[in-house]
Amino acid sequence: MLGANDGIVSTAGLVVGVAGATSERSALLTAGLAGLMAGSLSMAAGEYVSVSTQRDSELAALAQERRELAEQPEAELEELTQMLTDRGLSGAVAREAAEQFTARDALRTHARVELGIDPDALTNPWHAAGASFLAFTVGALLPLLAMVLPPASARLSVTVLSVLVTLALTGWWSARLGAAPPGRAVLRNVGGGAVAMGVTYAVGSLLGAAGV
Repeated sequence: MLGANDGIVSTAGLVVGVAGATSERSALLTAGLAGLMAGSLSMAAGEYVSVSTQRDSELAALAQERRELAEQPEAELEELTQMLTDRGLSGAVAREAAEQFTARDALRTHARVELGIDPDALTNPWHAAGASFLAFTVGALLPLLAMVLPPASARLSVTVLSVLVTLALTGWWSARLGAAPPGRAVLRNVGGGAVAMGVTYAVGSLLGAAGV
């Protein structure tokens, strides 16, 4: 949802800004496609780097835990017992549970209880990058198509209206997913998109009037 919102707002701001300077469909299409590709690739690259760093940290933490289990098994058992005790188990029950978990799969148990990591579900940077690329692209297509498909006289109004309606819907949906009040999320989305388009249109109009 966040990636789609980024695609909507950034591409809408770009094509509306260009529309302030020129009404040529080819210029609008070129600017919109360039912005779409740049934004999608930037989002994907940023997400890949971020998630790769997270994955490297998780693998390093698992490797360290594996060494500690091999070199200090009794200390690790005591540590697990204490963590289970801190979670509300009695000392005897925590000790018995720790011994059973350790016998079954010590690394997986310590990873989940101590590190908060599921070794079977480590973050995948390629999946994250692909999801970000797709989300941004889908979001960016709306203002791009709204700007280049209608006749010249209706391009700006169709784009602004469709973008604001879509931002209202994505704000409402994201609030519902997070079980939050939708009103504030809708206002944030719509207000941010309106400001972005207003500013870029003003800049484009000034540059167009100046013959830049």
